[in-house]
Amino acid sequence: MQPTQIKLVIFDWAGTTIDHGCFAPISAFIKAFKACGVEVTPEQARGPMGLHKQDHIRSLFQLDEIASQWEALHQRPWSEDDVKQIYETFMPLQIEEAKLYTELVPGLCASLAPLKERGIKIGSTTGYPRVVADPILVSAREQGYSPDFSMCADEVPAGRPAPWMIYRNMETLGVYPPRAVIKVGDTVPDIEAGLNAGTWTVGLTQTGSEVGLSVSELEALSPEEKQQRLQAAETKLKNAGAHFVIPTLEGLSAIIDQIEAGSVPYGC
Repeated sequence: MQPTQIKLVIFDWAGTTIDHGCFAPISAFIKAFKACGVEVTPEQARGPMGLHKQDHIRSLFQLDEIASQWEALHQRPWSEDDVKQIYETFMPLQIEEAKLYTELVPGLCASLAPLKERGIKIGSTTGYPRVVADPILVSAREQGYSPDFSMCADEVPAGRPAPWMIYRNMETLGVYPPRAVIKVGDTVPDIEAGLNAGTWTVGLTQTGSEVGLSVSELEALSPEEKQQRLQAAETKLKNAGAHFVIPTLEGLSAIIDQIEAGSVPYGC
C-alpha cells in the first residue's frame, strides 16, 4: 500500500480546540428562541451542531416540538423570514457568549507540538461567522494556539457539510491532494465535510458537543457513566463515516503514524 504523508490538519473550534463541551452556541440558540417566545432544550439545541448557524436555526424549526410552539404562539407556520429574524437576534448573543468560552481544551498545545515538529500545517474551520471568530482567534493566540489559516462559514458559499472551507484551507496553505489532509472535529457535519472534501476524518468525543460536558462535569461522572457517553458519541461519529474516533487530541499523532505507515486503507 502506498504511504501518504500528512501535510495539513484542519481543526474545528468549539468542542475541538476550545470550549470543552461546546457551550457557547447552545446558550445563544436557547436565548435567541426564548426572546421570540419559544422554549428550546439544550438537547434540541445541540442536535444540528456543526452547521452554519442560520442552517442550524432552520433545522431547529423543523423539529415538531419547536414548530408547534411557534405556530401556537404566532398562529401560523414558521417561514424563512422567521429564520432570518431568529438569526438576527442570535448574532449579538453569539458574539457575547463566544467571548465567555474561549479557553483551550486541556492539552491542546502539547498535542499539536509533535505535528509542528513534523512540519504539518494547522488549519481551522468553524460554523461561526467572522465577527464571532475574530475575538476567539485573539484569545486563542494569547493562550498559545494560532492556526496557520482559519475559515468561517460566512466566507464560503455554504458551510458544513459542504467542503468549501476545507478547500480554502488547502488552497491558501498550498496543500494537496486531499489524502494529505486530516479534518478533525466533534460533530457529524465536521465528518461529512471532510468526507465530501476527500480528506481523512477524525472525530473527537470527550471534549465535544456529543458528550456536551465541561471538564468538571465530566470528572463528576462515574467511570460507567463516562464510558457510556463516550461510547454513544463514538458510535454516532463512526456511523457518520469517520475514519478514526478518539477521546482527545492526544491520540492524533498515533493516527498520523498509522496513515503515513500505510497501515490504514485510504477512504475506508
